[in-house]
Amino acid sequence: MSLYGGIEAGGTKFVCAVGTGPEDVREEIRFPTTSPEACIRQSIAFFEAMRTSHGPLAGIGIASFGPLDPNPASPSYGYITTTPKPGWAHTDLAGPVSRALGVPVGFDTDVNGAALGEFRWGAAQGLHTFVYMTIGTGIGGGAMVNGRLVHGLIHPEMGHVLPPHDRNEDPFEGVCPYHGDCLEGLASGPAIERRWKEKAEQLPEDHPAWNLEAKYLAHGLIPQIYILSPQRIILGGGVMEQRHLFPRVRQYVRQILKGYIQSPAILEEMDRYIVPPALGNRAGVLGAIAVAQWAAGKAPIG
Repeated sequence: MSLYGGIEAGGTKFVCAVGTGPEDVREEIRFPTTSPEACIRQSIAFFEAMRTSHGPLAGIGIASFGPLDPNPASPSYGYITTTPKPGWAHTDLAGPVSRALGVPVGFDTDVNGAALGEFRWGAAQGLHTFVYMTIGTGIGGGAMVNGRLVHGLIHPEMGHVLPPHDRNEDPFEGVCPYHGDCLEGLASGPAIERRWKEKAEQLPEDHPAWNLEAKYLAHGLIPQIYILSPQRIILGGGVMEQRHLFPRVRQYVRQILKGYIQSPAILEEMDRYIVPPALGNRAGVLGAIAVAQWAAGKAPIG
């Protein structure tokens, strides 16, 4: 059976793995996201060692933070483009990996990668239209519509929608360097920490942070529900490891929709409509392996 490599290139850490799917991950490595040169070098060294230990790789998939260029016809395909992450703007990520390892390299956003992983092996199995969003260091979203991952002009940027911001209730200005109080600016992990002076995981369940967080996240989901009409919404990322957030988000989504979407999924089965990833915190790197399989022609994804 062919082996594949996956790189989940996150804003705070890289995860590299080799395998064929959730039940067959041969080895995995995690290391902090530092400079592009160091991260690319460490990733390549890992896969070179894996080839020695486990045999040839049929492809590598990269699921990366962005913004990035996922268009294979573009001269900047494989690049991270205008990211605010220091030192990473206009970085060629896929090119050095491809040249060093000599195998097909697939390249997409971290959230599209995670969405693909959930489609293949997780909470989106059997669906054709769904949304995956991650709420962590940043907020991003990937989507599959009618069985094809959404790209378009570049790729979805669901974390930069503008939720209602009542400054009497929440005078916090937001942390997004582009928009200030967009969804990412108000509801990401760094926003929670800067607003409340504590990390999300340190806040008790009865802290006022959580109702505010759930309200913002619900307003971020509403445009996706109206526009894409997803069969399911999967919410991952470090902030959503606070599982008590899910009932609050579902409640606010119902309140905001006001009964307009007449579907049993929303009216009666909301606990199965807005869900955590079945692959947990492995959704990203497993999605990268799925992207590798697509790059090698084994799993068409559009």
